[in-house]
Amino acid sequence: MTHRATGETSSRGTRPVFPEVAAEDIRRVRSTIISWFDSAARDLPWRAPGTSAWAILVSEIMSQQTPVSRVAPRWQEWMETWPTPADLAKAPTAEVLRRWDRLGYPRRALRLQEAARAISEELDDEVPELAEELERLPGIGSYTAAAVASFANGQRTTVLDTNVRRVLIRLFAGQERPTASPGRAETRWAAQFVPEVDHVKWNAGVMEFGALVCTARNPSCGQCPLQDMCAWNRLGRPASATKPKTQKWAGTDRQLRGAIMDVLKAAHEEAEGTDSDAVCIDLFTASTTRIDPELLDALGTATSAKLGTMRDLSTDAERVSRLIADLVTDGLAHRRGELLSLPR
Repeated sequence: MTHRATGETSSRGTRPVFPEVAAEDIRRVRSTIISWFDSAARDLPWRAPGTSAWAILVSEIMSQQTPVSRVAPRWQEWMETWPTPADLAKAPTAEVLRRWDRLGYPRRALRLQEAARAISEELDDEVPELAEELERLPGIGSYTAAAVASFANGQRTTVLDTNVRRVLIRLFAGQERPTASPGRAETRWAAQFVPEVDHVKWNAGVMEFGALVCTARNPSCGQCPLQDMCAWNRLGRPASATKPKTQKWAGTDRQLRGAIMDVLKAAHEEAEGTDSDAVCIDLFTASTTRIDPELLDALGTATSAKLGTMRDLSTDAERVSRLIADLVTDGLAHRRGELLSLPR
């Protein structure tokens, strides 16, 4: 091997260094990952032959920062309900958010519907084939565009999610984990590993390898077929000099926002398509002693339970009011006077 493991940053301490990699090492990594993927790939529904580009785009959006185990059942239900971009484009936004359910980051659902409208109205309901065309769609970034172009259309692209970046940075740079997001230098460096042939298998395989073997925590180095050449392993698996940012949940505004959304989703579902799915804002913000019992009694059972959960998280009326305003601004809720509902 002629590649040289480096420190986490350059001598100036400001940028990661991406080492030169010998051609024989590139060939070995490619063949090993592709062979491993042939035998170890998970049976995910969107990998079935004949899966549409639209279905793959949906799977990629849903899988962002969300475990595949939670995505698979929601994806199947979603595709049965809205099998084409035009179907999702016409759907009521409230129903889109309700069916997004517990996937998290519900703004992704809004962006996906915006992309569906653009595909339906401007592209004759056909998902673009090329990454640069996909990136022109609302809410589609470089990673998603590259992934869809590769997995749906067989284009040779450099797919760089966190799993892929972690595998490459450990193997060749001896670092525990990559930076928060890839820059141009890393993207150019990673492109050399994508083969001319079997590039789709490579993109899917190295991503899978990072998800199942070279994991962020407790990697299976003992079972790794590349452990002998892994720079990070040979260096004794040194910890990164910087700690990764962890996203707390309990007690955060994000948790409380989700709880408010859960109330609105329950109200929408119990309203059964009528216009009576709005919840009085006082029920979110008023102190227990000042809540109008008639307003509370008018709620459905599920909505009342979700409201109780939400109120247990915070009794700070100012904070709740701020988060409600944020939800309205983000397009995730609709306010009409003193009533709050999912978007109309």
